[in-house]
Amino acid sequence: MSEQAQSKPKQAWLSSAGWDTVWIISPAFLSSAAVILARQYIPASQNIPLWVWVCFVLLIDVAHVYATLFRTYLSPQALEKNKTTLLALPLIAWIGGSLLYSLDGIYFWRALAYLAVFHFIRQQFGFVVLYSRHDPEPMKKFKWLDSLAIYMATLYPILFWHTNMPRNYSWFVAGDFFESLPDILTKIAFLFYVLVMAGYLLKELVMLKKTAFFNIPRNLLIVGTALSWWTGIITFNSDMAFTITNVVSHGIPYMALVWLYHHEPAANHTKASEPNKNGTPILHAILSNVAIFFAFLAVLAYLEEGLWDGLIWREHLGIFALFSALPTINDTVILALLVPFLALPQSTHYLLDGFIWRVKEKNNIWSA
Repeated sequence: MSEQAQSKPKQAWLSSAGWDTVWIISPAFLSSAAVILARQYIPASQNIPLWVWVCFVLLIDVAHVYATLFRTYLSPQALEKNKTTLLALPLIAWIGGSLLYSLDGIYFWRALAYLAVFHFIRQQFGFVVLYSRHDPEPMKKFKWLDSLAIYMATLYPILFWHTNMPRNYSWFVAGDFFESLPDILTKIAFLFYVLVMAGYLLKELVMLKKTAFFNIPRNLLIVGTALSWWTGIITFNSDMAFTITNVVSHGIPYMALVWLYHHEPAANHTKASEPNKNGTPILHAILSNVAIFFAFLAVLAYLEEGLWDGLIWREHLGIFALFSALPTINDTVILALLVPFLALPQSTHYLLDGFIWRVKEKNNIWSA
């Protein structure tokens, strides 16, 4: 019995059950619950209150993008090892974005929107992979079904969005998604959605009986993802509901993952798993306290949005008074260069995220 207990797989928490639940798993559940419980106060419109924009768009959505800096440009090791990639990707994003914008502004926003969707979906897939790393061998044969489940939890709501236009929300700007998909695709996809989720549930029950192991974090992650994407995109037709569920369930876990990377050694406690000990004094100072870490991200987000508002949107000048003296740019040639440049934090974040979390060293789950 003692040998069986020792060989029983352990839950694949990244830090601990409590920490992961609070920062990675609960945001999807809490944001969905908040929207559902406050549904009578959530307008079915494209307008969101200023406090919602500040709390969720500025301080989470925009801010979380800059957390990528700690895995890339602010990391001496990453910068030395991947200098070509780190320098080339922003340049490619700027040139490509400018070419698209010069043809038509909507081409740029559409490309950025679909890149963002891909990034959001892949983050959830990545968490599923991390939370599956301790699964017993019989379960590993069904990794394809785990992948299908998380992809359907995200892709079906996106397809529903495409076939139920117009919606009272958009990813970036109105018209950034294609609007010509036939409704029959949603009906077919829904049947596939039900089959995949039923198959996944059946697999979990069979594996529980066979292995006496139930993967708590992976199952909570998949359920939370399905709930938040369904709630924000399908249940409500509201920009406010979509913003809250979409931003919270994605941005907070991402910032938490970056913070954890610099503070939590991997299971084997190798030196490679403690990159923060080799960073710069500035990096150490920012990462020394969660409030400083968040404040740093918030300041960068404020500066970026101030430039957007002063030069392009001019919608929240009461918040960005420091940028109110900037000239409004209307020249199409300048805009073709400026808009993709201002969007570089986002586009670079989406592109780099496909590199920085890849596991290459089998003995170190954090290696990238």
